[in-house]
Amino acid sequence: QTPPPDLLRTIYAQILGAHLSQFDQVFHKLTDKLVEATIIVFNKLLRDTTFSPSARKFHYQFNLRELSKVIEGLMLSTPAAYKGNPSKMIKLWVHECKRVFEDRLIGPEDILKFNEYLKEGYRQLVDDDKESAAFAEPNIFTSFIVQHYGHDKAYVPADDMPSLKKVLEDKLNEYNEVKAVMNLVLFNDAMEHITRICRILDMPAGHALLVGVGGSGKQSLSKLSAFIMGIDIDQIVVSQNFTINDLKTFLQELIKKSVKTPGNPRAFMMTDSQIKEEYYLVFMNDLLSSGFIPDLFPKEELDGLIGSLRNEAKGNGYPDNFDGHKSYFLDKLKKNLHVILAFSPVGEKFRVRARKFPGIVNSTMIDWFHGWPKSALIDVADRFLSDVELPSDEIKEAIALNMAECHISIDVANKRFLQLERRYNYTTPKSFLELIDFYKKLLTKKREYIVDQIQRLENGLLTLAQTQTQVKGLQEDLKEKMKQVEEESRKTEQLIDKVMKESEIAEAESQVANEQKNIVNALTEAANKKAEEANKALEEALPALE
Repeated sequence: QTPPPDLLRTIYAQILGAHLSQFDQVFHKLTDKLVEATIIVFNKLLRDTTFSPSARKFHYQFNLRELSKVIEGLMLSTPAAYKGNPSKMIKLWVHECKRVFEDRLIGPEDILKFNEYLKEGYRQLVDDDKESAAFAEPNIFTSFIVQHYGHDKAYVPADDMPSLKKVLEDKLNEYNEVKAVMNLVLFNDAMEHITRICRILDMPAGHALLVGVGGSGKQSLSKLSAFIMGIDIDQIVVSQNFTINDLKTFLQELIKKSVKTPGNPRAFMMTDSQIKEEYYLVFMNDLLSSGFIPDLFPKEELDGLIGSLRNEAKGNGYPDNFDGHKSYFLDKLKKNLHVILAFSPVGEKFRVRARKFPGIVNSTMIDWFHGWPKSALIDVADRFLSDVELPSDEIKEAIALNMAECHISIDVANKRFLQLERRYNYTTPKSFLELIDFYKKLLTKKREYIVDQIQRLENGLLTLAQTQTQVKGLQEDLKEKMKQVEEESRKTEQLIDKVMKESEIAEAESQVANEQKNIVNALTEAANKKAEEANKALEEALPALE
């Protein structure tokens, strides 16, 4: 049950009035107006069913914690930084309302309606209905910008996005020099998330619940934010053999580091993938709700840890007894230990966990990571295409625009898919980065293929040119050879003519020789015949002679 408005005005007016009493007289008149404006916005949200908890909007739980957080944000202001400028305080009020209420909202319709209520509350702060610079963008308050330039810490607005980007780029370069390199693109939405996380870490017991689909940049932006605020981040490494006792040991060491002197504030970051057992969230729920985990330490060890802070507690004005030392221990732990939960809204797990462990929603400041806008997609694509050699900047811009349009078109297709199939399909910023990476790899592969083809063509043309040169040389040699062949052919023809003539002569002589041979043969045959006749006659005559 919410207390009556009069009681709320009395409580918060006294708290805020005590803080503004240090400011100029003009700020004192703002106390009641700021409280009244906050209560109006708060009551509007409570009465509007749009902002009532539901299965999808289960975290729409607005109570006195939200009122207190707005007032706590206003109390981050300092007299020197706001001197004589009440409009800056009004702009701070708008900013804190947006951080406390708007960052919880999940849809553009809810955000538009909230801004209507915010303007109704704003009218309590000014004498006319005109919107002043309080609603001008950017409305971003930080404490690290002035520190970056060597000034004392002050929670003041950023002048513009380029100056904020310059500071964050310097911080990112510092981070990359001492930590594992993060290749972040600091577009406007990313810078706003960084400032929101820094604001949470800047508050005592400031715990963050970052909600967004995988690949939204929750972990990377948290690491950079913690580095900016001088906070060390601790994470568990969940392996197959990781047990609940390992988690307890880890948390014991984390608490010891958080309260030891000297030591930096610490942030414990846990993601969906690291929750091996739901029982892990029992510890987180206790830590978020009360600032400590009961029964985490054995009694003797806890007493020794508290006792080690005795002198420090006395020096800070705490009673010199065990209860005083324990109060100092718990206060220091709340101040120095922050929890960052990075969860995905996909499926039922987040809703079920929030119902089982209410500290996840009630004791954290929520920052909902919505999809990247078109301008951010183009900036990211342009950044990751910077190392790709393209013919002109116009072509690079056209490719970045096409990538953004493709990514946005998938979101439209996802909505149609949900209407037709009643099933969710999510396209995450990580998918967009994978698209860019795939394009770069495919472009490199195609270029390598084309270069290979060009080299093969060049080698072929070179070989063809060499062949043509060789052929030309062979043609010259052939001409010489043909001349020699013609000369030899002429000589051969002459020789053939000579041979033919001599052949004719030889043939004639052969004919004469044949005729002479025939004559000789005839004469020989006649002589032989006569010899035979003579022999025969002699044989016939011999008997007579005897």
